[in-house]
Amino acid sequence: MAVDMKKYLGDFIAANSLFEKNENLVLPEVTVSPDLIKVMMINEVSPKNPADDFYAVGAPDYMATTKMLFQSAGIEIETAADLLALGIYVTNAVKTPKTEYAIETKTIMNHVPILEKEFELFPNLKAVMLMGDVAKKSFNAIVKKKTKKPVIPSGSTYKLRKEKYYYGDIRVFPSYIMTGGNILIEKSKVVMVAEDLKEMEALL
Repeated sequence: MAVDMKKYLGDFIAANSLFEKNENLVLPEVTVSPDLIKVMMINEVSPKNPADDFYAVGAPDYMATTKMLFQSAGIEIETAADLLALGIYVTNAVKTPKTEYAIETKTIMNHVPILEKEFELFPNLKAVMLMGDVAKKSFNAIVKKKTKKPVIPSGSTYKLRKEKYYYGDIRVFPSYIMTGGNILIEKSKVVMVAEDLKEMEALL
């Protein structure tokens, strides 16, 4: 059964009084078939302009860098719809835009229940990709509720990438932020993300 993600998450947020109505939440404006999703990609934070989010119409900024990274891995995509057709669902760990350069741990934790609700929707996941430290903190918090320990240990991402991590049967990839202008100039990170995407593609 197809699920309207904006309504699904919005209803959950309202039922649990997680945020005030006037908070600037940016929820995924997309309908998905949960059984078909094999990979969940978790980005850092929602954009200041909802028109730049992954599922926005037109040419959103978030898809510009995402497209570049996938194409660097030899995976031809143009839109978020192409990702969904491959069985890849992409979302933001923190669903309100940044107000400062760094995102406070309290803010990350406030959004964890929403991310957990998304994660629990997909019964056939083969991989979760954690695109940056905020995604790693968020998903570790979800896992620790069940196992009392994080799935990804602390440490530098370039070192962590040398190991394979699993939550049950789900492969968990620690990787780098997939949005923003910095990724375009950090060529070494582009190479590493492309390598992670190739490994992920083999699981589809």
